[in-house]
Amino acid sequence: MKEIEPIAYFRSPFPTKFGIPRQSGVVKALRGRVVFEPKFSKEEALRGMEGFDYIWLIWGFSANEREKRAESDVNNSLTVRPPRLGGNERVGVFASRSPFRPNGLGLSSVKIVEIGKGFIEVAGADLMDGTPIYDVKPYIPYVDAHSNARGGFTDSHEWQPLEVVLPDNILDFFTESEAKTLSDILAQDPRPSYQHDANRIYGMQFIDKDVRFRVENQCCIVVEIL
Repeated sequence: MKEIEPIAYFRSPFPTKFGIPRQSGVVKALRGRVVFEPKFSKEEALRGMEGFDYIWLIWGFSANEREKRAESDVNNSLTVRPPRLGGNERVGVFASRSPFRPNGLGLSSVKIVEIGKGFIEVAGADLMDGTPIYDVKPYIPYVDAHSNARGGFTDSHEWQPLEVVLPDNILDFFTESEAKTLSDILAQDPRPSYQHDANRIYGMQFIDKDVRFRVENQCCIVVEIL
């Protein structure tokens, strides 16, 4: 079998994986760009793409350190702890969208914003800057959308967004639209699911800034922007 190679790389306001939304589409205003490698950046490769609103991105969890597990530890690699379940309950890896997978592949549905020469601007992505993309496929509603489908444990464990308090001088650091996107990102609670210390300050890199915040009583308070 031929070894797969990236056809494109993703350009994102997140230089690290901390703070990236846990699912595509939850922060609809979050912009990013699929930038194709030279041999795939020909106009004919995207011919007909203008007729679609969404695409699927198949990509690699490039920021995950590949760990060689001992044979005795194989059972532990077959289960994960989803944040939606508080990080305490295990489910099978194939019943989750955990980034720690046997082959480290991700799947995201994103909205097309602009199609240009050698790139596709998208909204709602959950990818880090520099993420390798292995394939792009059109989203086709009549086969890809399933009304009334069950969502497993996500149906019974509703995600509660945080209230977000931004500093008064937020527009000194970001545009109005960037500040709104930042607020939507923080509302998803980027913290590890096992962290609940109200005094702990977290740092998240967004665009070219370091955003410092803490969470107390379901409220995310931005305390500093560097």
